[in-house]
Amino acid sequence: MDWTVALKAALMGIVEGLTEFLPISSTGHLILAGSLLDFTGETVKVFEIAIQMGAMLAVIWEYRQRLAATVTGLATEPSARRFALNVLVAFIPAAVLGLLLGKVVEEHLFHPVPVALAFIVGGLVILWVERRHRGQFGERDLEGTRRARVESVDQMSGLDALKVGLVQCLALIPGTSRSGATIIGSMLFGFSRKCATEFSFFLGIPTLMGAGAYSVWKQRDLLQWSDLPMFAVGTVFAFFSAWLCIRWLIRYVSTHDFTVFAWYRIAFGLVVLLTAYTGWVEWKA
Repeated sequence: MDWTVALKAALMGIVEGLTEFLPISSTGHLILAGSLLDFTGETVKVFEIAIQMGAMLAVIWEYRQRLAATVTGLATEPSARRFALNVLVAFIPAAVLGLLLGKVVEEHLFHPVPVALAFIVGGLVILWVERRHRGQFGERDLEGTRRARVESVDQMSGLDALKVGLVQCLALIPGTSRSGATIIGSMLFGFSRKCATEFSFFLGIPTLMGAGAYSVWKQRDLLQWSDLPMFAVGTVFAFFSAWLCIRWLIRYVSTHDFTVFAWYRIAFGLVVLLTAYTGWVEWKA
């Protein structure tokens, strides 16, 4: 493998891992980073989806005890069955829509300008939700002066899971952010910030592992054995950067809101639009 390709794959893996769980859109950042690095093409599109599995392996590792307890308790523990069923229910809407609309979305929206617009709109939505959240719960406690309706994933109902699954469908639009849609949507539905964040982690396991495996299988004719080192490098770097991000984010949400990410999205989106309009940067699909 060429060292230039290895470096680009590593950088893309880092971008994936650092942005997958923040409400700033990993797909959008990968599209923009790939354009800046001149790392584009059909094989790279498969690569960008496949390395998300590295980020999901970081979730599995970080929550390995909880996940193992769920698997071993499926036969005997009602709480384990309810948790697994809620993840499955939330996973289904995006899986169905992804299969139906994935190709259309990829053809028309996987471009820097639509991504930038989605960045800005998503940032404005986050600002609105955070303002609404403060209006409900006050400024003194980020989790609310009153208790949230759903404090932990074990308190979720099947209807709660379905609602989160439906808002996750918005993430089919690149630049929206899967984690942003699920976390902010969950907060609107009465979840605590920590619960919304953790359920977003768990929901990402079947969603992104499935998307990665399906993309690789569907596009297998494009891939060659010589591509394997590139995919491996990207996946490994995505794993380690995502693991660090997960551990940081859980601490962050206990004392901060998501306003800073909203302003980042808006500023970044405006920069992309400005540079595209003026021709300062030649953004590529």
